Amino acid sequence: MKQELIEIICKKSFQYSEEPVFRLVSGRMSSFYVNCKPAILSPRGMFLTGHLVFAAIRDAGVSGVGGLTFGADPIAVAAAFASELKGQPVKAFSIRKTRKDHGIVKWIEGDMAAGEKVVIIDDVVTTGGSTIRALERAESEGLEVVRAVVLVDRQEGGLENIRAHVPDVSALITRDELLAQWKKM
Repeated sequence: MKQELIEIICKKSFQYSEEPVFRLVSGRMSSFYVNCKPAILSPRGMFLTGHLVFAAIRDAGVSGVGGLTFGADPIAVAAAFASELKGQPVKAFSIRKTRKDHGIVKWIEGDMAAGEKVVIIDDVVTTGGSTIRALERAESEGLEVVRAVVLVDRQEGGLENIRAHVPDVSALITRDELLAQWKKM
């Protein structure tokens, strides 16, 4: 499953250039760019992502999986769907980029309650800033973050930065794996 997802990401979501021509959120320039959404939102990509993420969290004793909208949303939904298929339901939730200022003021959307154990997920990690922001917002709503899982680690220090907030952090796919596959293609 993992190798097939790597191939889909390389075809639909990965771009590479010898020169650093891609501007990242941080403002830095990079030789490669990963936008996982085309891969994750394809039917096969969603199936593979959901099953791989669920496999990575099934032993964590959590009741929810989610992260910062929009990058984490399709991953959370796919993982929740796969969890139900496997008979171990885990709820999906989404963390807003800006706090809701009407009705019930909150960061989290989904059927989650304070005290529940959760996994924070993200699609691509460079510095870990978005994942850490999601983790902090989840904790501010009373959720207990026990693990973080990212789909693609750009291998630029992000996992180490996240580990300072939650020790149990892993990536399903690395930049090196994507580059190796891209070179084969």
